[in-house]
Amino acid sequence: MENLLDTLNERGFVEQTTHDDELKDYIDSDQVTCYIGFDPTASSLHIGSLVPIMSLAHMQRHGHRPIALVGSGTGLVGDPSGRNEMRRLLTPQVLAENAEGIKKQLSRYLDFSDQKALMLNNAEWLTVLEYIPFLRDIGRHFSVNRMLRAESYKLRMESDEGLSFIEFNYMLLQAYDFLELFNSYGCKLQMGGSDQWGNIVAGIELIRRVKQETAFGITFPLIATSSGDKMGKTAKGAVWLDPERTSPYEYYQYWINTDDRDVERFLALFTFLPMAEIRKIAALQGVDLNCAKTVLAFETTALAHGTEAAYDAYQKSISNFGERAVPRQVLPSSTIHPDAAGQEVSSQHVANRSGQNVPPIDSGQPDSYINEDEIKSGIPAFKLFHSVGLVASSSAARRLIEQGGAYLNAQRILAFDQLITTKDLDAAKMLVLRSGKKRFHKIMVK
Repeated sequence: MENLLDTLNERGFVEQTTHDDELKDYIDSDQVTCYIGFDPTASSLHIGSLVPIMSLAHMQRHGHRPIALVGSGTGLVGDPSGRNEMRRLLTPQVLAENAEGIKKQLSRYLDFSDQKALMLNNAEWLTVLEYIPFLRDIGRHFSVNRMLRAESYKLRMESDEGLSFIEFNYMLLQAYDFLELFNSYGCKLQMGGSDQWGNIVAGIELIRRVKQETAFGITFPLIATSSGDKMGKTAKGAVWLDPERTSPYEYYQYWINTDDRDVERFLALFTFLPMAEIRKIAALQGVDLNCAKTVLAFETTALAHGTEAAYDAYQKSISNFGERAVPRQVLPSSTIHPDAAGQEVSSQHVANRSGQNVPPIDSGQPDSYINEDEIKSGIPAFKLFHSVGLVASSSAARRLIEQGGAYLNAQRILAFDQLITTKDLDAAKMLVLRSGKKRFHKIMVK
């Protein structure tokens, strides 16, 4: 089996490592226990957390044991890393509720059965620490001069708000987490974002001083889109893993709108498809590249929300935007492909690679209803677009249609007063209205 570190490097996860040669030998030598901390400041993670999540999943797939450490203890203090102002401090009850939501999402990516992966909470040991013994036994190993040179502290000290004393303790607490996991679980490897480098190195140094043992660290690069946008940020805000905050269909649509320049990189980072197949994406253009985006959207949605939800989103996207089925030669290992070569995914039956049947796909619930009598004599297009809320006013609807941005059942509407009647209904007695590339509305006639 390929070395875990080779896999992470090949897929673009690694920015920095400590003890390069020793780290590779350590990972090759035996089953490794590694941890990453997750900040429970919300009840859901967003896709900005996918790089650490996927790295833990790769670790488990290589036969190692991942630890997902929820930071309810450190969350009571607040991490200054990457911040120019103090984080809002949350109550223990809110942090505990948030931790439950995070565990549910991580369970989509990690198998926690039979101790194959561990979900721990640092509140268990941090909230019972005694201050004087902690300063004497742990604090004495830290140099204030060295701590102040850390990027996370320098940024805050140069800000108008400055660095609070409570935040100054964060590095000690995260280092103590590493020592605790080393002692209790034999954990010698910590991974995290590039902004965690100083905290990770502090933990490695603490283990060296207290236990005279070598520990290791890996950091990930900050992932941004090729257009320079922060990963997972949209006009509506963050893209969440919680389906109540970001529906599986919205999640799918985020990925299918990936910039052409990012498709290969995101397939490597956010799916488990073989790299030999992903490298071929660089040669694709036009429709074939769009098919690769469809696979990216399907695979990422299946990981976050399950295969059935991914098929629902895929089918609904086909219905709304006229996407075509993905040719088998495009990323053939994807579960988007049915078992029989050349057979298109239907709304009646799909099967994944393990041969398990997935329930029939719903083509999408209507967004609103209209009586057949209301539409029998026809409704002008601009009035219908306004009435369902796709535009703010009738005049805005006229402009949208005149500029060629309005569609009915995937066909462009050519006149603002075009009458929409029962003759326009599809087989399911639906009308699908679309404004621009992304906004749509389904009307069921009853």
